[in-house]
Amino acid sequence: MSDSRIVTVVDAKNKTFLFNFKELIRYKDLFYYMVLRDVTVMYKQTVLGFLWAILNPFFQVVVFSVVFGTIAGIKTGIDGLPYPVFSCLAIIPWNYFSSTFSASSNSLVNTAGVFTKVYFPRLIIPMVPIFSKLVDFFISLIILVLVMGYYQYTPGSNWYLFLLPLLIIILSSAGLGIWLSSLVLQYRDFRFAVNFLLPLLLYAAPVAFPALKVKEKLGNTVYELYALYPMVGGIEGFRSSFVQNADFPWTLVLISGASALFIFISGAFYFKKMEKHFADVA
Repeated sequence: MSDSRIVTVVDAKNKTFLFNFKELIRYKDLFYYMVLRDVTVMYKQTVLGFLWAILNPFFQVVVFSVVFGTIAGIKTGIDGLPYPVFSCLAIIPWNYFSSTFSASSNSLVNTAGVFTKVYFPRLIIPMVPIFSKLVDFFISLIILVLVMGYYQYTPGSNWYLFLLPLLIIILSSAGLGIWLSSLVLQYRDFRFAVNFLLPLLLYAAPVAFPALKVKEKLGNTVYELYALYPMVGGIEGFRSSFVQNADFPWTLVLISGASALFIFISGAFYFKKMEKHFADVA
């Protein structure tokens, strides 16, 4: 009788440049089920379920519109653009970034009991939230349609360009998630740093104000350096895609895109370097 057992050989000397794509493809079913589990667990035993993906940005838009649009009197910088539409076009991509940033950063710590016992590509773990949170992102676009409908605001003709800034946000989220998941696993202090950083990153991003304010107040050089923060090009590009008579901010998008790519590649290098130590520090 022949032995039909499947033997998996784990080679510690991974000679691939960044990722072992053949291995990742081999575990694609596991990745799919982990993403599906992440989505279902998120709203399990909740009364409103996926409605939270709409209610959360709705209340944020209300608060931002009252605090920054009415009380602080911040202008959108674009004629005919209501502040609630302006803020909604920034809050939706920001929520995706912040949720993936937090979930990916803590992913290795939260699943240490699994990957220390069963072998599969560790990179799958911080990448799961990057894809599972896209469900919330696309559901939350419903609130954008409702807000635009309420103010009778028609999207601009460049709406399809939103995919480019969305790619920048996904790339930067994945890069930061890979970086921080490794650091949090080794140095638990970074777990608290993540909670500390998120509000600061929100205030620094052009969510409540247009990025052009930076150019007006601090000059073009600072404006371009500001775009090294990937969410600047991500948010401004996403917002400009839907706004009427607005020039697409190619300079910001290209700078932020290059920065996001650097974060992703450097994070992948660090993850690959430290992966062999994960089981020891988990």
